[in-house]
Amino acid sequence: MPPITRLTSALAGRNALAAAVAIAGVLGGAGTASAATIAGAGSAAHEAAQHVAKHARVAHVKKAHAKVATEARNSAPAKAADPAGSAPVVKPAPARSAPAVKPAPAPAAKPAPAQPYQVYDSVTPSAIPAGARIATYATGGYAVNPASVAARSHVTWIDTNASDPRAAALDVEPGDATPGQAAQWAWQKLHNAAGDIAIIYTYRAEWPATEAAIATLPQAMQHQVRYWIADPTGVNHIVPGAAATQWYWGHNFDISTAAPGSGL
Repeated sequence: MPPITRLTSALAGRNALAAAVAIAGVLGGAGTASAATIAGAGSAAHEAAQHVAKHARVAHVKKAHAKVATEARNSAPAKAADPAGSAPVVKPAPARSAPAVKPAPAPAAKPAPAQPYQVYDSVTPSAIPAGARIATYATGGYAVNPASVAARSHVTWIDTNASDPRAAALDVEPGDATPGQAAQWAWQKLHNAAGDIAIIYTYRAEWPATEAAIATLPQAMQHQVRYWIADPTGVNHIVPGAAATQWYWGHNFDISTAAPGSGL
């Protein structure tokens, strides 16, 4: 292909680099070419180079515009889909009712403290008012037949001569058991019955000697002895230190007041 033809093809392809090579070939190998022909080729190459540079600038501007648009899209906050273009509807939270407050349970009623109570004793239990606690005799000349008090709800049996440790109480006074017998009777009653109570009935003048005899017993037994003291003032009372006091002497029965835990 002639040099001019190669130059023309390069220009037709709008390849600036090819055009420059073609021009260099023409200048190097075609010494017979006219100046006009070379000048024309140079003008065509210049136009081609300008055309290529223009396309490069356009492409660079488009690329820059595309980069700016992409960055703008990436930095913009995401919008919730809203076909109507209005602000999203915010539903109110459902109302919450206050929790039911259960009333505190009422405190359990405390049992009333035990109160002193009255006990009637007689050699004739039938003379004692119905429903009353009674005390009567298990031994001696005035011993009562158990059948005669079978209908009574509470009966305290009294031993008068220290012969029956199964009785609840022992009568310690002139003509009945002595203080020394009281200690022996209490031991017989309590040595095989750790939870039992031994009641000693006596009057105020005989009480110190009876206490001295009971003091010879083991300490545990002494704590199981209760004193029932006769002090017939006619006024309801309990002698200090006693578990019960016989304060009334009558024709048909006597009356005592007993503290809770007296055993009567």
